[in-house]
Amino acid sequence: MRAARLIKMVLLLQSRPAMTAAELAAELEVSERTVTRDAQALSEAGVPVYAERGRAGGYRLVGGYRTRLTGLARDEAEALFLSGLPSALREMGLEDAASAARLKVSAALLPSLRDASSSAARRFHLDAPSWYHEPETPELLPVIADAVWDDRLVRARYRRGGGREGGGDRDRTEVARELAPYGLVLKAGVWYLCARAGDDFRVYRIDRFTSVEPADERFERDEAFDLPAFWEERAADFARSLLRTEVTVRVSESGARRLPYAGDRAAAAEALAQAPPAGPDGWRTVVLPVESLDVAYSQLLSLGPELEVTAPEELRSRFAVAAERLRELYR
Repeated sequence: MRAARLIKMVLLLQSRPAMTAAELAAELEVSERTVTRDAQALSEAGVPVYAERGRAGGYRLVGGYRTRLTGLARDEAEALFLSGLPSALREMGLEDAASAARLKVSAALLPSLRDASSSAARRFHLDAPSWYHEPETPELLPVIADAVWDDRLVRARYRRGGGREGGGDRDRTEVARELAPYGLVLKAGVWYLCARAGDDFRVYRIDRFTSVEPADERFERDEAFDLPAFWEERAADFARSLLRTEVTVRVSESGARRLPYAGDRAAAAEALAQAPPAGPDGWRTVVLPVESLDVAYSQLLSLGPELEVTAPEELRSRFAVAAERLRELYR
């Protein structure tokens, strides 16, 4: 533990002109007294650390000193590629590895380039979770992430949710699976595992695992497996599978522009492309796939007077009631 801290202290001083005891203590998560003892230990070990007193003082390395401890470990190199996802790194238990990797890269850069990481961080930030959603870290995520990095089989128990698991309609039950965990996906604040179960690749929600036990055996990864392409295909299939019914609507020119933002964007765009041209009044008739009449009501109501439901009659009647209530409110 102390050896890792001493290495980090050297790298910090190598990447910056000088640091106060308070700054080092904050970075190393120790007391200023510990920083003083560590600096003395480094000096006794031959690392040229010296302290300057006064307001502009602090700890420095003798000019020109370079440590050879900047080589990246494998986990640090892998974590470095996820540096733009700080919350994801933290949830997978890789925050320390990424921090060490960034520090080593910074220490290895020329002095004129050492502010590159902070310069980029001040200008770009990726916030993965969606709005109005409080992300929760699944308890078993770090264990699964370790297995993904290590190409290690896992024996897991999984709670099927919403009647679906891997695309099939099933009862809501708990099942046992031996999985080859290929990759993790963070979608709108929800973690998913893409894994091979037998000969099939499937998608599992991490928060539905009730237990995960890494096996002693590793699996042979199929190098042809493309995680982004696999996820894109499965996500599109899942979105299409939800659209189990159809409604017929008439939309104005403004309504047609807004329709893709009121529900499933791909389905709305396809429905608009297949719809006949607008009539003399500028309105178009569109047959739109929807998840259910209840979902269609909540989504399409947002278009207000730019959309008219013509079928089914049940949904048209609900819109008529809503329109009458609005008329009464604004009379």
